[in-house]
Amino acid sequence: MIHPVRWQGDHVSLIDQTRLPVAEVWIRCDTWQEVAAAIRHMQVRGAPAIGAAAAMGMALAARPIAADSTLNPLDALLAAQQGLAATRPTAVNLFWALERMTRRAVAAGSSGSDWATVLTEEACLIHDEDVAMCRAIGDFGAGLLPAGARILTHCNAGALATAGYGTALGVVRSAHAQGKVSLVYVDETRPWMQGARLTAWELRQEGIEHRLIADNMAGHFLHRGAIDCVIVGADRIAANGDVANKIGTYSVAVLAKENGIPFFVAAPSSTLDLSLTTGDGIPIEERSEDEVTHLAGHRIAPEGTRAMNPAFDVTPARYVSAIITEAGVMRPPYEASLATVAGARLKATT
Repeated sequence: MIHPVRWQGDHVSLIDQTRLPVAEVWIRCDTWQEVAAAIRHMQVRGAPAIGAAAAMGMALAARPIAADSTLNPLDALLAAQQGLAATRPTAVNLFWALERMTRRAVAAGSSGSDWATVLTEEACLIHDEDVAMCRAIGDFGAGLLPAGARILTHCNAGALATAGYGTALGVVRSAHAQGKVSLVYVDETRPWMQGARLTAWELRQEGIEHRLIADNMAGHFLHRGAIDCVIVGADRIAANGDVANKIGTYSVAVLAKENGIPFFVAAPSSTLDLSLTTGDGIPIEERSEDEVTHLAGHRIAPEGTRAMNPAFDVTPARYVSAIITEAGVMRPPYEASLATVAGARLKATT
């Protein structure tokens, strides 16, 4: 199992996910600006992984403060926070991690503690907590699956999308360890092909039987009864259970509902955004047209063709059979069950 975000004592190491599966290349980040660039350019992606990387970016921002007494600590950290927050708008784990790091920085300033030491400890704690949450999610989710389960995934919600182990693929990992997984259907997930490049790579590393399918094949296999359940991750979950995830998730959820197939969402409590009553308020990132008109750097559409490229869509809660968190399996009404999880999480981190 890979840990795609690592604190290395005086810098951050990130596996360059744009280079997988052809090459396993690690990026060294010595400044928060380099971490921000890696997030923006999709070299690190997946909501929990983005949150962990951003926390470590804040820790990097604190290092010059400790060395230069002329710097205004809060101003320097605020600049880092704002720069990191501007990278990707949909993944709420990013903002959750930055807010937590900022609270810790303020507390350190009030107590006279060393900024760099305190924020490094907090960033590493966020990383380790995420791995532990993913393992708990995996174990709870595995209990939902039948023996010989045939599972459909979308995008990549594995170890690469988290600090380690994964959310949706964490469920697959735990179920596989129990001998319950027969086959995983992997949506390719256009336009970034995270399923084809990343999920298939992880499953191959783990020796889990899988088949790659084009995105528009999902309905065919769901209708034929070849799939027992769908498991996806999430980038933000509203108070009513509406889920923002990689573009194409909504279509899969509708197809699953039409064919009577359970649709599960696996996500840590840091992905919850109870400030939003519904998913209508979730900001949807719009990315470059080139990502649609080109594939792996090669043009696939006629010159001059315009494209639209929302990176995420929102799946209404009515299509979600259950939300699997580190606290257990949440069922409707989500307003009540998710509030309980968020309350417990807030209490544990304050």
